[in-house]
Formats: sequence, C-alpha cells, structure tokens
Amino acid sequence: MTRLARRSLRKRLALAYAAGVYAAGVLVLVVVDLPLATVQATKPAGHSSASATAAAGPGISLPQLLVGSAVALVLLIPVALALGWYVAGQFLQPLRAITATAEVISAGNLHRRLDLGEPVDELTALGHTLDDLFARLEASFDAQRHFVANASHELRTPLAGLRTLLEVALADPDADAEALRAACEEALALGGHQERLVGALLALATSERGVTRQDTLDLAHLVEEALATRRDQATENGIDLAAHLTPAVTAGDPGLIESLVTNLLDNAVRHNHPGGHVKVTTRTVGTQVALTVANSGPVIPEDQVQRLFHPFQRLAPDRHGDRDGYGLGLAIVDAVTRAHRATLVTEARPEGGLSITVRFDSAAP
Repeated sequence: MTRLARRSLRKRLALAYAAGVYAAGVLVLVVVDLPLATVQATKPAGHSSASATAAAGPGISLPQLLVGSAVALVLLIPVALALGWYVAGQFLQPLRAITATAEVISAGNLHRRLDLGEPVDELTALGHTLDDLFARLEASFDAQRHFVANASHELRTPLAGLRTLLEVALADPDADAEALRAACEEALALGGHQERLVGALLALATSERGVTRQDTLDLAHLVEEALATRRDQATENGIDLAAHLTPAVTAGDPGLIESLVTNLLDNAVRHNHPGGHVKVTTRTVGTQVALTVANSGPVIPEDQVQRLFHPFQRLAPDRHGDRDGYGLGLAIVDAVTRAHRATLVTEARPEGGLSITVRFDSAAP
C-alpha cells in the first residue's frame, strides 16, 4: 500500500512537472510563431508583388510553420514526461529513504537513523526532525525498560521478605502465640511498605498522565495543611520546620499539586539529619508564583542533582535500606512540574542539602 501510494505520488508530480514543461514549450512556440506568421502575412507598401517576393527570398511558409510547430509539440510530450518523471524521482528520493527507514524501525531497533545529510531542504529538514524524534523515543523506551526493571525489583523485595517470614513462622513447630504475633506484625509492616510503594507508583503514573482539571488554588494554603501533618515527625527527628507563606494563587490540578507539595516536604524531612532544618516559602513574583523548599542534609555533588529526579534514584546506597524512601518523590515532583508547564530549579547547597523552587503561572483569585 505504501509503495503504491509512493508511485502514485511520483506519477502526480511527474504529470505536474510535464505539464509545466509542455506549457513552457507551447509558450515558446507561440512567441516564435506569431511574429513569423505576421511577417508572412504582411506585404511591403509601394512595391510590386514580384519585387516583394524577390526581397523576401526563400523562407518558411505559413503552412510549413504550422506543421513544424505541431510536430514539435507532439515530440515535446514524451520529452516533458521523461523530464517530469526524472525530476519527481529526484525530488522523492529523500522521502523514499524516510519511508524505508521508518518501516524497519520498531521498539527493538530505535537506534536506526535517517542521516539524509546535505543539501538541507524541506525534506531533509523533515528527516532531521524525525531523527530527533527517534532519539527521544529510544531514550523514552530505555527509561521505560529501566523503570519496569526497578519497579519489579522494588515490588519483589517486600514480597520475598513476606514469604520468607511466613515460611519461617510456619516451619517452627514450637512457635507460640507471641512468636506468631511478632511474625504477623512484621508481615503487616512489609505489607504497609509495599502498599506505600504501590501508592507512590500510582502517584507517579497519575502525574505523568497530565493535568485533567484546572482549579484556582493557593499554594500557601496547601503548604500550611501539609506542614500541619508533618510537624510531629519533624520534631521526632530533631528537624526544625520554618515557613514563610504569602498568598501564591495559581491554577492547576489540586491533587497533583498537593502531591508535589507533600513529596517536596517528605523529601526534605526524610533526607535530613538530626538538628537540621527545612524552610518553606511561597511568594508571588510578577506573573508567576513560586514555592521553595530548602533543607539541610548531606552534601550533594552538582553532577548528581538531576539524577535524583529520575525514578528509583537515591543519593547513596545506604538509602536502599530506608523503608520510607523509594526514590520516587522527586520523580513525582518533576512529573507534576512538567504536567503544569511549570519551571523547576534545583540547587545543591554548599553546606549540604537541596534548595528546590517550582514556579507556576499566577492566576487571579
């Protein structure tokens, strides 16, 4: 079907080019024949017919001129068609390369590229655009495979632990009620860990799906509610929560923006140290509103900051043992930011920790 469509396009282009060449030939013949026909039809005044004929000499008569023009027009038809077919083929050559490469590209060989090269015209520009698209698709598929592998590992770990725990408890013939109760409590803890992980994965998938509603909301109000539920945990960890909240009205999906706020705060509290601090500010700057969360914590190298916004990425290997962290919090923040076409700015503080600012377009209350 594609080949037939391509041939049909070449035929149409060839006919169009041939029509143009033929029209140009007709125009040339008309421009040449009309003056000659006028010369043949005009006789000089004040001279006899014999002297006029003698002055004119041997030449082309009008019938001969018309016959020659008709023969030239007939011969011009195959020439115009051949020229049009050749030009159409040359014009469609990059398109044939694009089609042939696109037909063999699949999820397994997205490394293929068109590489049309020079000269740069509309079709080669299209080829370069498709090359960029294939590169993004390849990166997306690689990220998806990496995400599935990590998600499978994260989900399998608590399941394997739960199964081992139950097998040990059942295999002990002397297990009493207290031992079984302890095993059940541990099983509940593993189940809770898995439930929170599934919830984080669902939040990430929902964020990547995009904005489904647009409501007017105040970031300061959302931050105030989130802080109220996390002050006890911060106090237990010896972390000081400070907030400077001014009205910051924007429009967006309340559920997604609430997820962004809670994940920013949880990340700042979780990856901190005793005696540390978290400072949260909301403000309006011109036509934008900004939410900033700055926290103390371990020193983060500049080249590691962007990696933390990818799913299942942690700063240090010892974080894998933390049941409260899955490496998804900042990935959710990044997904919500992109869904709202907001701006995300992250700085690694020299004294340790991160400073993360998210800027949304402001909206009238």
